[in-house]
Amino acid sequence: MLENLKSIKIDPKLTNIISNELGRELTIENEFHEAKGFRKLHIEVAEFSQNLKILHAVFFPNPKFDIPIFGMDLVKINDIVSAAIVDLSPVSVNQELKYENLLSKVDKSSFTSLRQIPKWGEIFSKNVFFASLKSESEEKCFCSVVNHYLSILINISKEAKPEFNKEIIQERIDYQKNYCAQQMKNEKTSMVLLKYFDEKWVNNYMKTVLFDF
Repeated sequence: MLENLKSIKIDPKLTNIISNELGRELTIENEFHEAKGFRKLHIEVAEFSQNLKILHAVFFPNPKFDIPIFGMDLVKINDIVSAAIVDLSPVSVNQELKYENLLSKVDKSSFTSLRQIPKWGEIFSKNVFFASLKSESEEKCFCSVVNHYLSILINISKEAKPEFNKEIIQERIDYQKNYCAQQMKNEKTSMVLLKYFDEKWVNNYMKTVLFDF
């Protein structure tokens, strides 16, 4: 549904990462795309030791366009979705005002276990949604919430026009850099990877694949 969608080629070593070592089995698959208004659309699917599964998606806008960052993560341990988060995070001071009302109207009443946003999560919007999913019906409701957020994002992207004011573009760049810096403070991400890779590899993966601004 995004305009001018194209795949981005990356190092094949980072596209499919597989280990069959007993007790340290893992599979990580990465997809990268670009589209009108977006510099990088990243989707990661990972499975660790057959009991931890992660779906990670971040859509970074091109700073020339007035589009928020779409972020969504699902963390499943055994058969329980312990963490489900989705947001349209602002990349300028007043950007959220343009879509805050739309996000607030999305029905989020079906969830029984909302979670607290971590301290580093100041990058998120007022309508960031974070919960544990306790049933199949809650999983379906979360998919519905995500679809609504994506629909709002797509509509924003279709209306967005390129900006040529260097100060405005720089503000959006700075916000994206801060978004990446704050995400890097999420120690849970690095702690999982450090069980399978050395520190140098993990730091490189975090900075070049997950949060590369």
